[in-house]
Amino acid sequence: MKYSELIELDKAELVVKAELLEKDLFKLKFQHSIRQIEDTSKISLLKKDIARVNTAINMK
Repeated sequence: MKYSELIELDKAELVVKAELLEKDLFKLKFQHSIRQIEDTSKISLLKKDIARVNTAINMK
């Protein structure tokens, strides 16, 4: 997800997107803890996406 795409969304949409990403992060962390996830890089990518969304929220 690119930051330029996030700028176009309004604050309410960004908050919803942040909540969805945090739920996905929780699911991935849980799968990782029980060794069901093979590609652990998805966790760090998801964290970066959450940070981008939070930055976009703070800018508005």
